[in-house]
Amino acid sequence: MTLPSPLRPPSSGAQDETPQHLARGLSGRHIQLISLGGAIGTGLFMGAGKTIAVSGTSILITYAVVGFFMYMVMRAMGELLLTRMDYRSFADFVSDYLGPKASFFLGWSYWLSWVVTCIADVVVCGAYVQYWLPEISAWIPALLTLGLLFVFNMLSVKMFGEAEFWFAMIKIIAIVALIAAGLWMIATGWVSPDGVRASAGNITDPAVFMPHGMMGFFAGFQIAIFAYTGVELLGTMSAETRTPETILPRAIRAIPLRIIIFYVLSMMVIIGVTSWQHVSPETSPFVTLFDKAGLPAAAALINFVALTSTMSSANSGVYCSTRMLYGMSLEKHAHRQFRILSRATAIPVRSLLFSCFCMLSGTLLLFLVPNVMRLFTIVSTLSAILVIYSWGMILIAYLIYRKRRPDLHQRSAFKMPAGIVMSWLSLIFFLFSLVIMVFDPDTLMALCSMPFWFLLLAMFWRLKLRRQQARQMQRSWAARTNA
Repeated sequence: MTLPSPLRPPSSGAQDETPQHLARGLSGRHIQLISLGGAIGTGLFMGAGKTIAVSGTSILITYAVVGFFMYMVMRAMGELLLTRMDYRSFADFVSDYLGPKASFFLGWSYWLSWVVTCIADVVVCGAYVQYWLPEISAWIPALLTLGLLFVFNMLSVKMFGEAEFWFAMIKIIAIVALIAAGLWMIATGWVSPDGVRASAGNITDPAVFMPHGMMGFFAGFQIAIFAYTGVELLGTMSAETRTPETILPRAIRAIPLRIIIFYVLSMMVIIGVTSWQHVSPETSPFVTLFDKAGLPAAAALINFVALTSTMSSANSGVYCSTRMLYGMSLEKHAHRQFRILSRATAIPVRSLLFSCFCMLSGTLLLFLVPNVMRLFTIVSTLSAILVIYSWGMILIAYLIYRKRRPDLHQRSAFKMPAGIVMSWLSLIFFLFSLVIMVFDPDTLMALCSMPFWFLLLAMFWRLKLRRQQARQMQRSWAARTNA
């Protein structure tokens, strides 16, 4: 099928008309920092304590294993995106290789995953602000955060890139500072006020490798997958990247190093300083470590970093859901109004308004579920399941691409290593991760709700086909009448 190209220039005399293509306003500086920030999400700052508590020191293997398979998904996505420069997102090549129905299901599911992720993030922003202003209702800062991110995304794609650049910079500096402080404490054998000595022995102690057995080890997979959510954002920015054929491979190749630094190394430092027994699943281990380092106002500092991290994730959610809805509109999977771009900045403004309205509606759930952490748990688990589905569709599209277009694979300058074998292994791993969710009540509830979403999509797909058939019949009748 022929895809509408975001690179196609406007026709002559179009200066006064609405632009028909996205602006390429993201530079290599933006992409590198956005991709770095995508590897440091809300799941790391909020979920690290719980992951360590259930998995022990085997969490290092958990993040490495999940990160490896996530990297394989990114390699498959990168190879496919670079086969055609008019691909706006991975939903486009899924449409090419799996058909419009698969693209319809993937596009709306990925859109929903970012909407619910953004709801979770702005809700948590409310909780972070309550640290400084405990009397304020959580919904007030949550709505203010959503409004601020709407403005960032409304102005221009470059403004989004700048905002995400500085959000990512704060997160990176904080993680590097944490690792440096932790390594110093381990090297000096620092002893905390509660008598715990920082030592590499806390990491190598066999008693805390799998304190809750294999099920505890497997339970960490779902949390780790949610923590990595957002790395695939690279696949939705290609249409607004100035030189995707250069920037995209460079950003994807850097993913393994980011995993080692931001996840494996930071988890090693936290366990080495605090020891597994003193890591609480209810609090951020990052706060604990800086408190032990004796830094003044450490809790407030980390609270600020966690706030900016959550705003960064929400900012990505607003951007990504907007572009996905825009792409679906071009493919006629969503209303044609969602393809309209603003005159001045070439932003899909109506897609942005609709996505933010849905996020606003979800944020108001704080009135029904005032417990911030409970609401966050519900929506973040739904997001993780939808992301697993999206990653799986990317891998299936890659397998079809390898079967149908071996010529494109041979010409590719960014081939996925052991593509067919690794795609199958990755699919098996993600299926296994879904099966594991059956054994936890919280994840089971989210898993059981997913069939209703896909049933709803199936109903809308049938309605869409009936409308198309009705229009075709009307055109045929009109043609016979005129003849």
